[in-house]
Amino acid sequence: MLAAAMMIELRDKLLRKAREWLHLRQARAVLATRPLVPADDGVILFSMIGTKVLLPYLVAIKSLHQHLQRGRVVILDDGTLTDGDKAVLARHLGNPEIHAIAAVDVGPCPRGCVWERLLLLLDLRKDAYVIQVDSDTVTLGPVPEVAAAVEAGRNFTLKGEDSARWLPVEDFVKTTPGLDPFAPTTHVQGATEEILPRIHAGLPQPAHYVRGCAGFVGFAPGGLGRRVAEDFSREVEAILGHESWKRWGSEQVMSNVIVANEAEPVLLPYGRYLNFWNDPLPADTRFAHFIGTYRFHRGAYADATRRAIAALRR
Repeated sequence: MLAAAMMIELRDKLLRKAREWLHLRQARAVLATRPLVPADDGVILFSMIGTKVLLPYLVAIKSLHQHLQRGRVVILDDGTLTDGDKAVLARHLGNPEIHAIAAVDVGPCPRGCVWERLLLLLDLRKDAYVIQVDSDTVTLGPVPEVAAAVEAGRNFTLKGEDSARWLPVEDFVKTTPGLDPFAPTTHVQGATEEILPRIHAGLPQPAHYVRGCAGFVGFAPGGLGRRVAEDFSREVEAILGHESWKRWGSEQVMSNVIVANEAEPVLLPYGRYLNFWNDPLPADTRFAHFIGTYRFHRGAYADATRRAIAALRR
């Protein structure tokens, strides 16, 4: 039984590697597409990347810019970008502004788990509309809801699931599964969501929350800044403990809190803006986020990449 299980695990790993190779082979064609022409129009397209995701990132950022037709590019280097990578980025993205992750001051917030990305974003948004976009995303069609949110100066977010709603915190916690926030097996996002009514952190009252996805989110200029993030982090850490709070997923909760507490945000319609959970993409998909669990299943990511590059060539 053990040997059979090990063989299945090895098969699955090899299959994933093969699918990943196929996707990167598709993504390499982005190097033959025209350079993005940035615009200093008050919009920043922002991502944290490293050398491993250079090609998928170029697909993500070029396909978004093609359909939004706004913005300049700012990058947070996770510490692995090479000089050659930076030359490619300069050529394809109009000499983007690149920040080193080690230079980001995290204050009392956790180091790692992409908190550097969120904190730098909060600095950048002081006088710009900042759109955070992950490298494992592809824009496949017009994004009028995003353009309207930018024009209206409203935050937007990709929903974590179709049922996600913008709610006062007291109402939101009635929808949670009632997890034990102190159980070691409880994910940090679920743990934090259970204790939200106990966190104030200078938030407007009544505080709101939406279970969004930090893979694609827009922050209007101004608004809540680093101070709120630091205060929120301190309060949650005091309740859950340092080891629990520093886990992967805590930054996404913080992103959700900020998006939700600056008036009602635009929740992108899930039928057109979605996370890929190994189901066929709807025909009218405009934006897909290929999350890690199913990133290379069904060949969907490779197919979306191929379609996006074909559109960039037109």
